Amino acid sequence: MADDTSRPNYRPIQDLREWLQKAEDIGEMVTVDQQVDIEEEMSAIGYLVAKQKPSPTVLFTNPKSTGDNALGIKHLWNVYGPSVRRIAMSLEEDPDTPTVELIRRTKDKMKKRTPPEEVPASACAAFENTITGDDIDLTKLPIPRHWPLDGGNYAGTCDAVITRDPATGYLNVGTYRMMIQDRNHAGLYLSPGKDARLHITRAWEKGESVPVIGCWGIDPLFMLVGSQGFPKTISEYEYAGGIKGEPIKVVKAQHSDLLFPASAEFVVEGVIRPQSMAPEGPFGEFTGYYGKPEAAAPLVEILAIHHRTNPVLTNALMADYPSCEQSGFFSILRGAKIWDDLDKLGVPGITGVYSHPAVAGGFGMTIVALKQQYAGHASQVLTLAAQVPGGAYYTKFIIAVDDDIDPSDMDQVLWAMGGRCAPVNDVDILRDTWSTGLDPSLNPPEIRPYGSKMLINSCIPHRYLPTFSKRTKLRKSIYDQVAERWSDLGLPGAAPNILAFEPEGGEQSMANVYHDEKAMRDAHDIAKEKK
Repeated sequence: MADDTSRPNYRPIQDLREWLQKAEDIGEMVTVDQQVDIEEEMSAIGYLVAKQKPSPTVLFTNPKSTGDNALGIKHLWNVYGPSVRRIAMSLEEDPDTPTVELIRRTKDKMKKRTPPEEVPASACAAFENTITGDDIDLTKLPIPRHWPLDGGNYAGTCDAVITRDPATGYLNVGTYRMMIQDRNHAGLYLSPGKDARLHITRAWEKGESVPVIGCWGIDPLFMLVGSQGFPKTISEYEYAGGIKGEPIKVVKAQHSDLLFPASAEFVVEGVIRPQSMAPEGPFGEFTGYYGKPEAAAPLVEILAIHHRTNPVLTNALMADYPSCEQSGFFSILRGAKIWDDLDKLGVPGITGVYSHPAVAGGFGMTIVALKQQYAGHASQVLTLAAQVPGGAYYTKFIIAVDDDIDPSDMDQVLWAMGGRCAPVNDVDILRDTWSTGLDPSLNPPEIRPYGSKMLINSCIPHRYLPTFSKRTKLRKSIYDQVAERWSDLGLPGAAPNILAFEPEGGEQSMANVYHDEKAMRDAHDIAKEKK
């Protein structure tokens, strides 16, 4: 299947409005012009739509709130949802690219870093309108409440929050939630170990304030890149540029030296004063549970708001699968990042990596497919996949399968576990690993954020590769023959993708398999006699 960027005259997506047009072009967008309440009703629709197949993105043009919506704000929900097609589109790939192939391409794109290009203020759409001083009033904006027991109304959480490391100058683009506190303050929740939290800590140790920018309406690509763990010395802008195939256009803020995407719809400039904290939360999280109870979080003082005329705000619902906004794209981006990390370590034979979206929004499980090449290969892959930067945070279950298994197909993964994993030999536990205060399984809460990981080896034991029971497989010629006739036979859809086939020529008969088993037993007996 052709890469979108290889098409003649292909032009990468430039902003959120162009993304919306492309989503409409592939039949995955719904516009709701009727009035919908920002208090739980909008999020309820997003929650339910995500459980449909297909699951479109939803643009609400008429939000109901206590304010007058003088800015003409629109809301976009279920930006990605479970749609691999919209994820592929955002990654500048053909929407119909198969899942593991999309992960492989994304992994390769992550190796291509392109620095951002700073453009003048005149090229920034958000500078069309600016609000400062006493005119700022976040409480009059139609900012939604996601869940009944949330501590407040939340902007995002698929925003881009931008901070700079005061020690190195590294510019971080993260995705963090922001709770409206009052007319010009918002609480910023940050998990331990996250880049922005480290930046704030370092600045506060020197008694310094921290400039911060929140972009609440963004090109959805920043949701994908900003959610992943990259080296703390390289900006996410470079990875986003590598994926897009051209530099990200950025513009300098008016109240700091921070750079934000010139295509952003709605931008808040702020500052976090030394030791400035306020109660924040709880919030319905990616685990499908409410996160930590109300606790102190850094408090952002809003200095300016910039917005396009009639801006679109992007919203990410955290929920159980498939209604958790991050689930679908985490299965692609997190898988690609872990695969890239394994490549960097020189681990051979990896044929696919997948973070299953149903397990804690894509955080909880990693499945790695590999072609075993030496003793201990599968165990090595399990241990490394559990602890590389892209996979260390939260992940509880790491499963290794052979290369005849599609790691994105849970039916195949479970089949491999049932026939190739002997728990007494093939399951290990890592303790005191990096988790999160949001994990509801860790109790009492005081033991968080230390977690544990289960390594499940569901590969054929390497020492028994020559004699392991032979699986049933189709011949490739028969598969091709059936696939070609699929629609003529009146069968629905298309023929499913198959990875493993029986060899066409020189195939080993079952008699030869049994002969090989006898030869191995004889060799084992001879070795015992020599001892």
